[in-house]
Amino acid sequence: MRDSIDFLPDRLPERDDSGDMDVLADVLTATRVGGALYCQSRLSAPWGMRFDHADNAGFHVVVRGSCWLRLEGREPVQLGPGDVVLLAHGSSHSLTDSPATPAVPFQEIAACGSRKGAWVDAGGGGAQTVLLCGAYHFEHDGPHPLLSLLPEVVHIPAERAEASGTLQAALHLFRREVGERGPGASTVVTRLIDVLFVYIVRSWLESLPDGRAGWLGALRDAQIGRALAGIHAQPERRWTVESLATQAAMSRAAFARRFLALVGEPPLAYLTRWRMDTAGRLLRDTTRPLSRIAEEVGYESEFAFNKAFRRARGISPGRYRRAAGVVG
Repeated sequence: MRDSIDFLPDRLPERDDSGDMDVLADVLTATRVGGALYCQSRLSAPWGMRFDHADNAGFHVVVRGSCWLRLEGREPVQLGPGDVVLLAHGSSHSLTDSPATPAVPFQEIAACGSRKGAWVDAGGGGAQTVLLCGAYHFEHDGPHPLLSLLPEVVHIPAERAEASGTLQAALHLFRREVGERGPGASTVVTRLIDVLFVYIVRSWLESLPDGRAGWLGALRDAQIGRALAGIHAQPERRWTVESLATQAAMSRAAFARRFLALVGEPPLAYLTRWRMDTAGRLLRDTTRPLSRIAEEVGYESEFAFNKAFRRARGISPGRYRRAAGVVG
């Protein structure tokens, strides 16, 4: 079953009244996260299904019963009612009623299982497990600025999911909309899939000690967070380490040390990377002339922008745009 709606805004998020910016939302917008696929299944033992997500990240929610998550080279993990798991790197994996049950591609399960409304029913008639699953599509060249920070498997046990009121509320709405299939349900569900992604990432981030998870973890640091927000709000500004330190209300030396320690790269390296991510989105999604894009991401000339983009992406902006199918 495929439902795909890109609900994220064409423009980058604006700063709020405090002058800050939602950096996570900015990154998700630039890399075009969207609910690409979802399904709901009632599976009776024995059963086993395999997911080959390729470049897609995917999640599973165990509504009732239990199952085993299996990835090559890792010990199987048992999932129980209320557990949520995110496969951030799109790794091929299997869900089965027991560690020994063979798995078949999900597409075969969906094609051969019986349909009752929006549900897929399959399996051998034994103990039942109810699953809700979704997948996301991201567009990015090279290591993704968010997914690369996440572990291969993000497992949110039921007790931790229950402790997060927002995650529980989103899961409740997700289950209800998928189950009832009222008017506009497809639109609501695809939006909730994206909301769930943010809440899962938040829950994972809250479980980490300070100083972890690169720029995402650095958002919890008030001073470095202000510098990151400044970069995202004004990528065209002629930022220097000194001006970013001023944004963070720190000395230059102290700011440079803390930024490197928390984010994992120097301030100007992060700035360049974000400018290239922003330029990539504008090249894919707009027909703005290269000279204007160069200006919007902080380059004084189209030549300088071309040189920086080619160095970062290994391809000229014009060829990148044509490869994305944009004419203009």
